[in-house]
Amino acid sequence: MSKRPLEIPMIRFQGKIPHNAYRFSHNSMATVFEVFIIHDDAGYAEQAAWEAFRELDRLELGLSRFIENSDISRINNLSKHQSTQIGLETFECLKLCAQLTSQTDGAFDITAGKNTGMNMLQLDESDFSVTLLADSINLDLGGFGKGYAIDLMVQLFREWDIESALIHGGKSSVLALAEPPGEKGWPITLSNPAQSGQILSHVYLKHRAMSASGLEKGHHIINPLTGTTVDDRLAAWALTFGGAMSDALSTAFMVMAPEEIKEYCQRNTDTLGLVILKNRAAGEKRNPIIKLGDWDSLS
Repeated sequence: MSKRPLEIPMIRFQGKIPHNAYRFSHNSMATVFEVFIIHDDAGYAEQAAWEAFRELDRLELGLSRFIENSDISRINNLSKHQSTQIGLETFECLKLCAQLTSQTDGAFDITAGKNTGMNMLQLDESDFSVTLLADSINLDLGGFGKGYAIDLMVQLFREWDIESALIHGGKSSVLALAEPPGEKGWPITLSNPAQSGQILSHVYLKHRAMSASGLEKGHHIINPLTGTTVDDRLAAWALTFGGAMSDALSTAFMVMAPEEIKEYCQRNTDTLGLVILKNRAAGEKRNPIIKLGDWDSLS
């Protein structure tokens, strides 16, 4: 199930950007990644940013299903019982996706085709190989890859002793390190895609990640549990501690019933959810908005 990017969450600074915040951008994974780094040395910040972007490009070579010889493409071209060796990061992605599929009771699923489910893949950690257990399976990391890439970029920043930074991929996945000096956090605005100008929440993000999923005009999201299109909600956000996790959960929250999302957030208290349902009442223009978790603590 692919994530369709929204123009949200929008990244907006309250007031002027700090004088020592440096901004860098790079096209990768079919979107624009931006990095904001707080540092006294502009040259050092630039070196760190471009090292992170090189890591991003390297990762895309393994994860993109649109690159002919990527790890994912080679898996998608396997026949039943065939195997292929893949890179460490791709293998880690598949392990994490399998765990998240289990945690969300199948609401998050990167498999598509005649047969679906992560149980159709056999992962062998001894040689980082994947064996296909069924025919006609296609993997799509569109609802996970950007967040995973951001996690690795943040890891690189920590190795470079970059303490305060923010990264986003296409404004649908964002992760913040420490707050800018004198600020409560990196200011983020969530907007309602169905109601122009309606602000859903202002949050100050630090040491947390947030992702958004939603319906884009002319596209659909498929519920992997039923094989039918999602038609009862407009958008979903997930906020937690990792980019890959928030990416996956915002995708899953587009599928899970509100009560299931509530139960998930209660079990995992570090996760916040926000969902806009489609209003089905005749004559009613507003769409119901469900907030799960303590969003007020971030304002």
